[in-house]
Amino acid sequence: MSRAEVCVVACAEAWRGDGEILAAPMGLIPALGARLARLTFAPELLLTDGESLLVTADGTVEGWLPYRRHLALAMGGRRHVMMGAAQLDRHGNQNISRIGDARRPLRQLLGVRGAPVNTLNHTVSYWIPQHSPRVLVERVDMVCGVGHDRGRAVDLRRVVTDLAVLDFATPDRTMRVRSLHPGVTAERVRAATGFPLDVPDGIPETRLPTEDELRLIHEVLDPAGLREREVAR
Repeated sequence: MSRAEVCVVACAEAWRGDGEILAAPMGLIPALGARLARLTFAPELLLTDGESLLVTADGTVEGWLPYRRHLALAMGGRRHVMMGAAQLDRHGNQNISRIGDARRPLRQLLGVRGAPVNTLNHTVSYWIPQHSPRVLVERVDMVCGVGHDRGRAVDLRRVVTDLAVLDFATPDRTMRVRSLHPGVTAERVRAATGFPLDVPDGIPETRLPTEDELRLIHEVLDPAGLREREVAR
């Protein structure tokens, strides 16, 4: 069992209990997680091919999802997206647009895209493949996805990194550690975070994959082992 497989299961868990909604994973590990959830504890979860078709976990077409219907699900709160982040702060404000000052940025990234609409209209989680102070920052250089300090109705569910699972279940809705991946200490996570991080006493270990989940990951979802390229062992 690898760290990447623990991360796949942690991403899958983000959709537990969501019911019949549209899962919108961005990136390989979140996509494997969504498909694993569909094959195991969330059979009602809706998956797409990234365009206009509803598909099963193995890619079999099971329906048509025209753009207007996709937008209706998103605007109506019937979607849960797992996005990435170049920067993410303690409140959950996300940056995927630029690094540095707006007048002279050091790096131009994806742009704002749909991040504000996602965070203001439906549930959002984040996947961070490399937990570091460069990503988990005190203040983002530009707000793309809206955090809890800027949007009262924002629903940020989970942040999964290569070190831990985090959420916002604190009185002021700031980030805290929910679980630590096997072999990771609280001190290591604190050192890799660019702001003071709440680590409750007695923090549990992230759930390990079951034998059936490992079989599905190895034989059905990712037999080529591409997941190992995204998460360092």
